[in-house]
Amino acid sequence: MAIAGGIHWEEHGQPDGPAILLSSGLGGSGSYWQPNLAALGAGYRVITYDHRGTGRSDRHVPGDLTVEAMAADVVALMDSIGLDRCTFIGHALGGHIGLALALAAPEHLDRLVVINGWAKLDPHTARCFDTRLALLSDSGPRAYLHAQPLFLYPPQWISDHHDRLQDEEEDMLAHFPGAEMIQRRVAAVRRFNIAGRLDEIRVPTLLVASDDDMLVPPSASEKLAAGIPGAQFARMAAGAHACNVTRAEHFNLWLLDWLDGE
Repeated sequence: MAIAGGIHWEEHGQPDGPAILLSSGLGGSGSYWQPNLAALGAGYRVITYDHRGTGRSDRHVPGDLTVEAMAADVVALMDSIGLDRCTFIGHALGGHIGLALALAAPEHLDRLVVINGWAKLDPHTARCFDTRLALLSDSGPRAYLHAQPLFLYPPQWISDHHDRLQDEEEDMLAHFPGAEMIQRRVAAVRRFNIAGRLDEIRVPTLLVASDDDMLVPPSASEKLAAGIPGAQFARMAAGAHACNVTRAEHFNLWLLDWLDGE
C-alpha cells in the first residue's frame, strides 16, 4: 500500500499481468472490492484506491467536487505509479468516473466496466438520495450508515450477514469522512449528466445491472448500453446494487469470461 498525490492505493495479484483499476461507489473505499480481489488477481495486476476525501486518502478536497475532478485524480494516480493503460472497473459513482475518463482521457483505458451506473440521474435514485441525506442531516452518521445496507443488498443477504454488517457499521463510523463530504459527493453524482455524449465513447464497454437493485433501476444501464457504440449489456436477475459483493463468485466468473473475450 502507498500514497501517491494524496491518494491511498494498493496493488494485488500479478505484478506483470494486465492492469485492472477498481473504483468503488459513494463510500469511496478500495476495501469494497475485497470479495473480487482473489479471483481477479489470479491473472491480473489489480489496483484499488480510496477516492480523495474518503478512507485513507487526503480528506481535504478544495474547490468544486465533480465526477470529472475524480476522474482527473485517477489520471494523476496512474501517472504517479507509471501505469499507462488499464481496464477500469467502476461501481456506481466509480463507474461514472470511468465514463468521465472514457470521454476525457480514453488513451488511458483498454476497456471499461460500469456496474449499476447511469448517464443521467433517475428520479427513483434521486428519491433514494433525498432519503439518505435526510437521515444523515436529521439523525446523524450512525443512522445513515445503519440504513445503508437497505440500499445495497438483498433482504435475505442482510439477514444472513447481520453480524458482519454490524461490524462494518462500527468500522465505517470510526472512519466516517464527515457529513459535508458525503453531501458534496452526492451533489457531484447528482450533477453528473453525459446523456448527450454517449456516442463519443469509443472504449470497449460492458454495462452490468441487477434486476433487484434498490437504488438504481436496471433501465439506467440499458440506456447506457443503447447509447455507447458497441457496448455490451449483462443483466443479473439478483444481487441488488452491490451485486459484485452479494454474488461475488458468480460475478467474478462472469467478469473474467468477458475480460478473456469469451
